[in-house]
Amino acid sequence: MKLFLKKILYLIIMLFIISLISFIAINAAPNSFFASGDLNPNITEEAIAHLKAIYGLDKPLYVQFYAWIIALLHLDFGISFASGELVKNEILSRVPITLTINLISMFLVFIVSLYLGIKAALNKNSLFDKFAGQLSLLSFSMPSFYLALLGVLVFSIWLEILPIAGLHSLSNATGLTYYLDTAWHLVLPISIITFGGIGSLTLYIRSLTIEILKSDYIFFAKARGLSKKEMLRFYILPNLYPPVITLLGLSLPGIIGGSVILESIFSIDGMGLLFYQSALSHDYPVIMGILIIGAFLTLLGNILADVILLKLNPNYDNN
Repeated sequence: MKLFLKKILYLIIMLFIISLISFIAINAAPNSFFASGDLNPNITEEAIAHLKAIYGLDKPLYVQFYAWIIALLHLDFGISFASGELVKNEILSRVPITLTINLISMFLVFIVSLYLGIKAALNKNSLFDKFAGQLSLLSFSMPSFYLALLGVLVFSIWLEILPIAGLHSLSNATGLTYYLDTAWHLVLPISIITFGGIGSLTLYIRSLTIEILKSDYIFFAKARGLSKKEMLRFYILPNLYPPVITLLGLSLPGIIGGSVILESIFSIDGMGLLFYQSALSHDYPVIMGILIIGAFLTLLGNILADVILLKLNPNYDNN
């Protein structure tokens, strides 16, 4: 319970610091949504001043920040400059698809990297070990946007087996057909994120496994006649889980941040595409809302990683 309360306090403090830094950075940006060219070429300075007064942008920055924090405590992210809709509603409508893509991708990254890394370590210097090493190097040396464009070119244009973009091809689909259509459109984006994430983790797991295999308890386990499956279950995996889960928790920001590029390329109506569109239009309330939601999900993911580690090892304490 003490560890849990510390984590909650940590989450609150970090969210406040992230909010402050984000607010300062956004307000220091050279352009503004209310610049004459972004609204209407014929808009007057009086009209712009009136709009700023409506949104409270005519007040000092510290007053704006205080008002924003108070509104945030009530889960109010303000009103979008571009659409006039509540920022909360715009974000909540897009969170599910972004979370779905990233959670599935993280699970696949974990499973694939664990398999490749352990098998490569158990068969060190074999053909499979060399294959896993080359695949890993290829994975983290290729940018995600290049992989996405290459995937579209090969699987959508040349082979014509996967959709190019969007979430649906069947406009009137309902029930199971609707979800299957959505899943088919997510095959390529999830595959790209998974392939881009397995590289460094596979090499890390391989290195850890090799070190574990050199330990004394593995030597005595072999002397007792334990099979590879038994060593894997009772010795290798229990020692791999803590560092791997910690690394996955730390990689959350990169995975969520990658959604901006991939959702834009695949025209997926998620948080990443909304962030990109809002950045182009200088829609600051939406940008701030997405930054806070993204930071919250990242911090929550790290806390969940600690909870999982505590479950695996009751003596774990991240002091």
